[in-house]
Amino acid sequence: MIDEIRKDAETRMKKSIEAFRAELRKIRTGRAHTNLLDHISVTYYGTEVPLNQAASVKVEDARTLSVIPFEKSMVPEVEKAIQSSDLGLTPTTAGTVIRIPMPPLTEDRRKELVKVVRSEAEQARVAIRNIRRDANSDLKELLKEKEISEDEERGGEDAIQKLTDKYTGEVDRILQEKEKELMEI
Repeated sequence: MIDEIRKDAETRMKKSIEAFRAELRKIRTGRAHTNLLDHISVTYYGTEVPLNQAASVKVEDARTLSVIPFEKSMVPEVEKAIQSSDLGLTPTTAGTVIRIPMPPLTEDRRKELVKVVRSEAEQARVAIRNIRRDANSDLKELLKEKEISEDEERGGEDAIQKLTDKYTGEVDRILQEKEKELMEI
């Protein structure tokens, strides 16, 4: 039973880390990467589909993305979707190729993005601590029902705490990487 609680907590903590990473991928750094456009959807034959299902997205150089729609008729639609996204990017079209230059970030914008990243990290830490709290309350419930001893409960809580420390450390590591990436010129 304790093992099940620990495994469940670990699975949920891993999901929190993945959600944190997904949020960070949406934050634009000065560098071009294909994940930047992952959350953009385009209307393709009347259906909203992710951009990467309607076009090929490639990194041309460190500061330029190129998007090549699978169909020529999709070029204006894709361009409009990129322009209306919350990324603040201005695509330019040359035939069927849409190029997206990444404007360099200003110092103020970098600091602003670092604050956003830190708040995302804090949300991830809170989620992990909430998972710890849930797991510990499950252990206390088992103790109350006399299904485990106090020693087993304490051991379970220690295991949960180690998991919590491990995953909050992972959040901190990811945060430092992203901050470093943001502050690069």
